[in-house]
Amino acid sequence: MSISPAAPGDAPALEQLINSAYRGEFAKQGWTTEADLLDGTRTDAELIRGIIANPHSLLLKATGKEGIVGCVELRQDGNKLYLGMLTVRPDIQGRGIGKALMNAAEAEAARRNCAAVFMSVITTRTELIDWYTRHGYHDTGKRTPFAFTDPRFGKPKAELEFAVLEKEIRNSEIRK
Repeated sequence: MSISPAAPGDAPALEQLINSAYRGEFAKQGWTTEADLLDGTRTDAELIRGIIANPHSLLLKATGKEGIVGCVELRQDGNKLYLGMLTVRPDIQGRGIGKALMNAAEAEAARRNCAAVFMSVITTRTELIDWYTRHGYHDTGKRTPFAFTDPRFGKPKAELEFAVLEKEIRNSEIRK
């Protein structure tokens, strides 16, 4: 498996991967699904191309013999790096792809001299929060509403909120 920046031409494959990992029946094969929380899509190719074109963002893709099997969005926010849309194809989750993408994100944060990596996770996704906690992230106590009005981010089945998780980055501790 290799991890590299995504290109605009990857947008259709990334759209299919992300939507299949977060929503719908195929997503239920993995443990990171939001299918029971939200209807609709998670993203589309236009939004993905926008992330790729944004000079403050970086979309990394994990590629294996099966093609693109994972991705993660990174966005500079002051002296911190936002980690979002960490995605692994549901039928091959649990093989270290997500951890490799997370490590690549942390290495990018160190390269940019960021003090921390942070993310927002739906509060009811306790298994995912626990996974990040095992990898050094902590719950900051900050909560933000799921306030997306664009249906391309999904349609909540109930009122949702995000927990903000964060991990301090020390350049000497970054794993390769």
